[in-house]
Amino acid sequence: MVGATDASAQAYPNRVIRIVHGFAAGGAADTLSRIMADGLSKELGQTVIVDPKPGAGGNIASDAVARSAPDGYTLGLVTGGHAISAALYKSLPYQPVDGFEMISTIVYYALVIATRSDYQAKTLGDLIALAKAKPGTLNFGSVGFGSTHHLVGELLKTTAGIDVVHVPYRGDSQAITALLSGDVPFIVGTSVLLAPQIEGGAVRGLAVTSSQRSALLPNVPSADEAGLKGFDVRTWAGLLAPKGTPPDIVAALNKAVQSSLADPDIKARLETAIGGQVRGSTPAEMRALLVSEIAKWTKVIDTAGVPKL
Repeated sequence: MVGATDASAQAYPNRVIRIVHGFAAGGAADTLSRIMADGLSKELGQTVIVDPKPGAGGNIASDAVARSAPDGYTLGLVTGGHAISAALYKSLPYQPVDGFEMISTIVYYALVIATRSDYQAKTLGDLIALAKAKPGTLNFGSVGFGSTHHLVGELLKTTAGIDVVHVPYRGDSQAITALLSGDVPFIVGTSVLLAPQIEGGAVRGLAVTSSQRSALLPNVPSADEAGLKGFDVRTWAGLLAPKGTPPDIVAALNKAVQSSLADPDIKARLETAIGGQVRGSTPAEMRALLVSEIAKWTKVIDTAGVPKL
């Protein structure tokens, strides 16, 4: 006798699958979702569409996925911001870990601490020395309050023992514009979007936020090389499904993700899109990552005194 989950897996998928994400069309999450939609469509033999639901740092989309039918036809692409929301918000309309079935991680990528090329700080050490000499007077920009970029800046403050003031902007483009116009002396930005400015000489990359250099920015030192020993922050993206999605369907989706990530074209497109590293996982490994990330960012938020929402 064929069990219910076996039957559902054999019939799956027989209609369109949606990938929901919580960020603006054309951004990194949207690009990653569309590349994965192509890969999954090929592997599963079914149309996969992308459904952006931007707002509230991805929380609107996560809530929509959590409330969807657990049948494998609504998936969520989440970033490291999913863990930050769990740490930053006093309450959420969904359970960040237990409200979902994890499928697989997809990519990891570092951010970059950058100044304008003509700014007096030529190294991360110079910037830290300036901040220590003038506590509370230097500003740094990010893509918004509660973003991974913002909290990397807060972690930099506590790790380096400096007092700098966060200035939130609405997205990378506004933060980069503010940097170039001199409104802020440095930003924590997305590597792939800053790379053309760094290569063109308008912006200086002081450090990537990982412990090793980025293939996208080989001439920019790692945070470890730049003097912040043990500083290693990479954001990530992964796929999940509503709680209660049958195990056989989760397994089928995980298999399809791994096959997609092994496809040279999909892998190259993903790495080019975010300037990072493609890395899949088991559902259990993704769950463990999320739990550890929530604990890490909770500590950063509490130590830095970032007000919870």
